[in-house]
Amino acid sequence: MLETVKYLMGSPGPSGYGSKTTAEDVTAAAAAACSDLRCITAIVTGATSGIGAETARVLAMRGARLVLPARSLKAAEETKARIAAEFPGAEVFVLPLDLSSLSSVHCFASRFLSLRLPLNLLINNAGRFSYDRALSEDGVEMTFATNYLGHFLLTKLLLETMAETARASGIEGRIVNVSSGIHGWFSGDMLRYLDMLTSKKIAYDATKAYALSKLANVLHTKALAERLKEMGANVTANCVHPGIVRTGLTRDHDGFITDLLFLLASRLLKTIPQAAATTCYVATHPALRGVSGKYFADCNEAAPSKSASDGQAASQLWRASEAMTAEKAAGRFPEKPQEL
Repeated sequence: MLETVKYLMGSPGPSGYGSKTTAEDVTAAAAAACSDLRCITAIVTGATSGIGAETARVLAMRGARLVLPARSLKAAEETKARIAAEFPGAEVFVLPLDLSSLSSVHCFASRFLSLRLPLNLLINNAGRFSYDRALSEDGVEMTFATNYLGHFLLTKLLLETMAETARASGIEGRIVNVSSGIHGWFSGDMLRYLDMLTSKKIAYDATKAYALSKLANVLHTKALAERLKEMGANVTANCVHPGIVRTGLTRDHDGFITDLLFLLASRLLKTIPQAAATTCYVATHPALRGVSGKYFADCNEAAPSKSASDGQAASQLWRASEAMTAEKAAGRFPEKPQEL
């Protein structure tokens, strides 16, 4: 009860921030520490709407160079135009990326690397909630493929560039995986469940599939932080729960029931600037230098679910993800990107 009251009041936690803090608030500290973020290059997935769009906007406001991957280049160009109108001189690149397609992830990585840009921040924000059963072109359940597996491969392909950028610049690289408190709704053998879900051996439960993908995001963060430490890379990996906010994830099911549920929950909802705050805090705040493998909510470190704290499960998921991405990659992807 006390935690709920603190949340509703926006009471600050140990970091000095709370549920009512905005992305602009938390990045002000980073701007004060190093004048601005003009030395930073950031990739933000899912930046055409919602939390991702606000994250990109605020990073641009602080001077960061942005790379915006998107399935819809039209939507990404519109986002770029809005940022340019608000912050003339902002440097924004738009590249195609469909996270549900491993081929598309490989092509995006090739295109990005061909730009010869540094990479300081990788914000894996894009999310999908599939109400009906669907498989990706690689034969993977669509929500898992988009929310987790595509981001796993994207991170893997860009990791060396991030490590090299950190070595050359002396600036710590940061990877931020956007998960959800809903990750705690899944428990059990996640790989077995995914297999049964994909092979249609069980009925499709959209919420459980979403919770599975978000649990995978947290476990990925845990395993990734260990590997970065083993590499000796000056790069951290952390995970965030943005809070409860109405975004494009519900756009296909707007209607009386959805509207009523959100009305009843309105006291718990965050605004989009508030929801983007934890991502921006973890991505930029100087107080988190050297902090890795943690889970954050309301701009403060928090405890993930018991399942998300299982190191063995994290290692198993990593090995399975390596196998899934290697199997799908065999002989399929061009060495050089096609012309845009």
